[in-house]
Amino acid sequence: MIEVYAHNYMKKLLKKDSLLWPHNLTLSRLVARSLRRRDKSTFQLEGANPNDYWLGVLIPLCLNSCGVVLVVTPLQKQRLFQVEIPKLKNEGFHLAVWEGLEPPADEKVWVLNYQEFLNAYDQNSLCSKQFIFTEAELLSRRLREAMSIQVSSSDWDCLRRAYPSAASALVDVHEGLTKRLFSLAIRPNELIRMDLTNIFALRDLLRVLPQPPKPWTAVLNATTGGWASWAELDYKLLDWTWHLQPLEPLQTLRQLFVDNPFITLSSLSENEFISFDEMINVRVKLGAPIYQEPIRLFAPFRQPLPNTECFAEHLLDQSRRLVLGRQGLTIILLDDDHLLRRLTSELAAEFGKRVVFCSTAPDSNGIICCTSKWWLATHEQLPAPEQLIVALLPISSLESPLTAARVEAFKKKGLDWFRDLLLPELLSVLPRLVSPVRRNNGRIAILDGRLRARTWGKNVFDVLQPWIPLDRLLPD
Repeated sequence: MIEVYAHNYMKKLLKKDSLLWPHNLTLSRLVARSLRRRDKSTFQLEGANPNDYWLGVLIPLCLNSCGVVLVVTPLQKQRLFQVEIPKLKNEGFHLAVWEGLEPPADEKVWVLNYQEFLNAYDQNSLCSKQFIFTEAELLSRRLREAMSIQVSSSDWDCLRRAYPSAASALVDVHEGLTKRLFSLAIRPNELIRMDLTNIFALRDLLRVLPQPPKPWTAVLNATTGGWASWAELDYKLLDWTWHLQPLEPLQTLRQLFVDNPFITLSSLSENEFISFDEMINVRVKLGAPIYQEPIRLFAPFRQPLPNTECFAEHLLDQSRRLVLGRQGLTIILLDDDHLLRRLTSELAAEFGKRVVFCSTAPDSNGIICCTSKWWLATHEQLPAPEQLIVALLPISSLESPLTAARVEAFKKKGLDWFRDLLLPELLSVLPRLVSPVRRNNGRIAILDGRLRARTWGKNVFDVLQPWIPLDRLLPD
């Protein structure tokens, strides 16, 4: 009966507000059914913004929230508490939520962020729970960041103080690693990949130490394979920070998803749970493409490739032309730190204080130079931009130790690491980067010559649809 009640309540809301996402009516029934049957369900919601389908998820939870864990990001949690729950309350619905570190004793929705979700997993508090993940296309990335481990000098000091008898051996291991890492660096503040062969002595030491303090037990588990490991060097202090991240976090947590029901909602066809196909018993594609005004796309032919000597000059020349005379906000995305800082300083020399670096307080006609990761994390804090300049397609660089480790793992499996790993990630992130500009009826410029020179460029054009070519830069 929960499906019927959810359907009827949602139908009344749709009559009151015709602007609600119309497929919430169907989604509410599907979510209610999955909650009742405790299914493992994946819903692909085509043409839906993540904020569109909150009601389709929350109304069934008002009727049946027993044993449900809702996993959210800080921004999603803010939206949930400040917008969605008050909206439900105004309509006479009351959603009981629990934010404690321990599971609720009664029927409340347990709201956790990704780090709290992993802590609850480590404490065996997730047994028999049913999980709900929105924006599931980003699930692996968010779990990977939450599972990441950082080891600083203070952690080494803590380990030595806990085991004075092993202090001398630990000092020797740390100094040996420090000398080796700095000898491999070719530029300041570099990221140096650490192979398992570099830490054999440390692993042997950790195995004989009973109950090492945090985070050393996690470090020992992470050095057995399936994790990327690298050092971030600090030349000013002659110090380094050790980073570890899992290559495939969903595989690390596989047994949790085997044992527990879950609901995932994604706006992309690429499903993070593709390796769990055998256990998923409900797959639904819901919705239809929403008509959007074509966005203007400037992507001229015969642009240089990123590995050519003239590419930096090409970026400066084209960025100058694109920015000149613009009245609104311009975003320049560039995921190469050296090129980004060089371009920022060169544009600042010409356009002055209009140019800022990763700032959320630009002028009305400001130019923000930033990485795609920064833009994704902060675009909601900024006014909608008039134009977006993609100086370099945000393809993960092999200079990143994490990307290099993931590519190596794909090679060992005999897979096409570009078309099976890097290209799908590019195609999933591009619509999210462009969305704020599209809503503002702005324009996009892509200055990466690979877009026209490579066969996979067609996939990029397809994912940006609808668009119309902008062949010449003329005044508006």
